[in-house]
Amino acid sequence: MSPHAPVLLNEVIEALSPSAGEVMIDATFGAGGYTRAILATGASVIGLDRDPTVRPHAEAVAADHPDRFRLIETPFSGLAEAFAETGEARLDGAVFDIGVSSMQLDQAERGFSFMRDGPLDMRMADEGQTAADIVNGWEHGPLAHILKLYGEERQSGRVATAILRRRAERPFERTLDLAEVVEKALGGRRGAAIHPATRTFQALRIAVNDELGELERGLAAAEATLSPGGRLAVVTFHSLEDRIVKTFFAERSGNAPGGSRHAPVAVETRRPSFDMIFKGAREATDQERAVNPRARSAKLRAAVRTDAPAWRAAA
Repeated sequence: MSPHAPVLLNEVIEALSPSAGEVMIDATFGAGGYTRAILATGASVIGLDRDPTVRPHAEAVAADHPDRFRLIETPFSGLAEAFAETGEARLDGAVFDIGVSSMQLDQAERGFSFMRDGPLDMRMADEGQTAADIVNGWEHGPLAHILKLYGEERQSGRVATAILRRRAERPFERTLDLAEVVEKALGGRRGAAIHPATRTFQALRIAVNDELGELERGLAAAEATLSPGGRLAVVTFHSLEDRIVKTFFAERSGNAPGGSRHAPVAVETRRPSFDMIFKGAREATDQERAVNPRARSAKLRAAVRTDAPAWRAAA
């Protein structure tokens, strides 16, 4: 059994509509749930992941499908370069499953979870700054800013103050240590629906891995790489991610607020680079939510690539 159940699997496969002979990218390979479902249709898959711990899962998939699967260790912002490396002529689809996986949360030594004691790391790859580097080194202003921006923590200033006060005594090293300080700063749980440290840990994880920047660059890379008719499916788990994806697709499909895909743009006319496969976002069924808690906040948006040139990023 996979340690990570792919969310909205049936809906993703329906949106991608893979078939024998096609080439698809699973931009967040993880444990390979989407990949195996795509391979079952006869399509080939290029898996991408910056987390080196996924290699055993990739090796298992490669053993079953040696001619139709390969893993490239890269963040999904490197999608275009990774696809060029394969020498394939056409990319027929790509899927992104954004955020932290359940198997990463379950590994205490990775430091993602406030429910398991481990080193305060949170890196999806083996390089760059850790969460400990941030909470032990950043000043109050920048720290409070990311807690508010990425964690949507309304009491970000109070949490940042508590962190700076505690680290003056001794630096943070463990996840449960930080979770306890945040919980006390916010007045304890008092029947709260989520743990008081949830937003702080989310903010630190996003900052450590530049997740929102990666998402924006990954979407642009998919737009530049998908062939006409290629499908793009993106699964998000919180409002910050979904807002980026929703805006991206609205702009690229000519449905951004205040605009029309048929009206001229002030400076230049851009043809839509995507057509939406369905309107809005699809969510998990009640049955899936009952068996997979991670599916409760999941949203799927999907579109098909037109033959228009990829849009240039705003200067």
